[in-house]
Amino acid sequence: MISKKMEQALNKQLNNEFFSAYLYLAMSAWSENQGLKGFANWFYVQYQEENFHAMKFYTYLLDQGAEVDLLKIDKPETKFSSPLEAFEKTLEHEQFITKSIYELVDLALSEKDHATNTFLQWFITEQVEEEASVNEIIDKLKLVDGQGNGIFMIDKELGTRTFAQADAGQ
Repeated sequence: MISKKMEQALNKQLNNEFFSAYLYLAMSAWSENQGLKGFANWFYVQYQEENFHAMKFYTYLLDQGAEVDLLKIDKPETKFSSPLEAFEKTLEHEQFITKSIYELVDLALSEKDHATNTFLQWFITEQVEEEASVNEIIDKLKLVDGQGNGIFMIDKELGTRTFAQADAGQ
């Protein structure tokens, strides 16, 4: 059983994860409208991952006998000046999520909530991977400096990404 304070904090994170999914779905649509099907695919797979993350919080709350409180999801940004800007916004968002996970861990530690702390460790590892992946794409986008051939090559590479629940941690 978790405290009411932890329940509220986990529900807030559940909302953050659903917002993340919504943001990446918007980025996927923007990419598709730009003719960047590979970028659209990458963001769509990210959308799927974020939904999976949200459901991990959902299930954990229920497993702990807590109530799930589905909060309003804010409208995400939907227009970007370039693929680079979209990925810079992605990195900024992932850093926000990392910070919010760290705050949850701090709360779990302060409450000596070992079960929640253990549950959250997977997300810490996941956030390291998320930020590294996005940084790698940003570096590539900076290297090609908006040049068509380079964007085409990155688009082709990003189009190969797939969502595998096993990769997302079960």
